[in-house]
Amino acid sequence: MIGIYIVGILGIIVLAAILFLNLSPRFGKGLSKAQKNEYAKLDNFHNGKFVNQKLSSMELNYQELLKEYKKKSPNTKPAKNILVEKIDSIDIENYSRNITQIIWFGHSTFLLIIDGKKILLDPMLSQKPSPISFFGTSRFSKELPISAEKLPFIDIVVLSHDHYDHLDYESILKLKKKVGQFITPLGLANHLVKWGVEKTQIIELNWWQNIEYENIKFTCTPARHFSGRGIFDRETSLWCSWAIEGKNEKLFFSGDGGYGSHFKQIGEELGPFDIALMECGQYNTNWKHLHMMPEETAQASIDLKSKLVLPIHWGGFSLAFHHWTEPIERLLDKANELNLSVTTPKIGEAVILGNRTFPKEKWWIDFTDSNKSIQEQN
Repeated sequence: MIGIYIVGILGIIVLAAILFLNLSPRFGKGLSKAQKNEYAKLDNFHNGKFVNQKLSSMELNYQELLKEYKKKSPNTKPAKNILVEKIDSIDIENYSRNITQIIWFGHSTFLLIIDGKKILLDPMLSQKPSPISFFGTSRFSKELPISAEKLPFIDIVVLSHDHYDHLDYESILKLKKKVGQFITPLGLANHLVKWGVEKTQIIELNWWQNIEYENIKFTCTPARHFSGRGIFDRETSLWCSWAIEGKNEKLFFSGDGGYGSHFKQIGEELGPFDIALMECGQYNTNWKHLHMMPEETAQASIDLKSKLVLPIHWGGFSLAFHHWTEPIERLLDKANELNLSVTTPKIGEAVILGNRTFPKEKWWIDFTDSNKSIQEQN
């Protein structure tokens, strides 16, 4: 009888998991048959999936991962809550129409003010990058510079791919009624439409396609990564980086991805860039093809011909085994060797293009001065 009960309980758990995977809106929506047939004409879509320019193994060495897990840094999170610089909707509305400003929200989320337009990049504004509220790592800062609810009207939301730390269901629900246009890579619109965004509000682009919207040019550029929100939808939407060109400045946003020759190609065809927002954290040798090491971030920035680098994909969540400040420290070491200019704003602190000086304070030191980590406190 005990065996029957156990089997019954396991059956209920499996059924609940299947129902959750199929019914929860957080997982979004996959490609239709018609879309697959259409995308089959593209060079970067094979056998029902998008592919990288260069072969990038998705296979993980689980024995190595277990070793990494056992010896991981005890300081994968800050010793205390990261304090952020607060902004409000009036501040944002009053920003000069002639000055380009970039405000980091931690990890890979940015508010970009350029040519008087407000642009949100990969708006992940929730506390956990996970489809399940009780599962996953929490944000290092209890607050954001401004909450999704308090943001003013946003002209454009730009998305790089559909992973939970870049495309957040709850954030989209809060933002969708005050966004003018969404610009995404191919296939990602399915998620947004399922979540109530009007199809007419979404522009989808393939690598190297561009659109001029509100007098700002957006070019969808290659990245070496992957996509997927559920078990069965891996690589069914495209992943990308972005080149954004205003009247006077040109910016690059890396999204996620491993190092490759595409950076040099982008630099040659679209550079030089005034600033590059570059991934530098959540790496591991086990997935080195899909996330750059910090030293590669520095080299990629050189390849792009960028005058200034703003490190991203760190300072928000712990999604790897390294010390939480290791990405920025390793990047700064390599940047110094390569004579590469790097800005390190606090979360919420504006980087103003056109200024001769940029934030360079090592603010993270203030949050590593305790013998106790957040993990130990919890």
